[in-house]
Amino acid sequence: MVATTLPLRADRSVDYDAYAEHVRWLIDSGCDGVVPNGSLGEYQTLTDAERAKVVHTAVEAAGDGARVMPGVAAYGSAESKRWTEQAADAGAGSVLLLPPNAYRADAATVRAHYAEVAAVGLPVVAYNNPFDTKVDLVPELLAALHGDGSIVAVKEFSGDVRRAYEIAELAPGLDLLIGADDVLLELALAGAVGWIAGYPNALPQASVALYRAAVAHDLATALPLYKALHSLLRWDSKTEFVQAIKLSMDIAGRPGGPTRAPRAPLAPETEAAVRAATEKALAEGLR
Repeated sequence: MVATTLPLRADRSVDYDAYAEHVRWLIDSGCDGVVPNGSLGEYQTLTDAERAKVVHTAVEAAGDGARVMPGVAAYGSAESKRWTEQAADAGAGSVLLLPPNAYRADAATVRAHYAEVAAVGLPVVAYNNPFDTKVDLVPELLAALHGDGSIVAVKEFSGDVRRAYEIAELAPGLDLLIGADDVLLELALAGAVGWIAGYPNALPQASVALYRAAVAHDLATALPLYKALHSLLRWDSKTEFVQAIKLSMDIAGRPGGPTRAPRAPLAPETEAAVRAATEKALAEGLR
């Protein structure tokens, strides 16, 4: 499932036609589906009308709502619930939900938040990103959320591969999804069954090949690909990940383009590093 970037015109308006074409291209390139309105999609900068239209565009372009998992993060639980209802009305098959992030919520607050959103009826995938939210969905809390019936899976972005084994012990029915591109192989070997990915926006075929080999534990295929791509994949875990992935898309001939403020263009040395890694991957035939 690709956490999609959002094409913006020079005036920073959303190019919905380019976005629809991008969604179709990702699926045609072997990706299983898309995750609109995540951080890569710059959802925090969108108006309500833009955010809703992105979901409708993704569902229509994907041709199957089960392939679409909109992000429904918001400061308030009621607003996250409203975005989940909008996703359901648009025909999406599931949603991706951060914990409350207006303050450092305790476990009881987190459980109430997920229960309120889950009441809509769509499958909810928890998103654990303790770096940005300051709320850590530790294995014990994930097990409680799963036991409550509030979540079916977790996008695990902590980077701590050891958690995979504890999650499997405490909540064996909870699906583990790779949340950071640069720990893909490690989490796949530890039992992850999915990947909410960033770099397929630029290099979908190579990314899909890597993912398929990794979850099949085919190290002979996966390890060389992982090493070849890792200088790019690690940008997914950096502050400038949106700009970096969009730049790689531009270089690969995809609709990357600008970002909305407050995200500024990459510093020259950072741009040079992303450009060099992308051009090297393309020169090696990775697409």
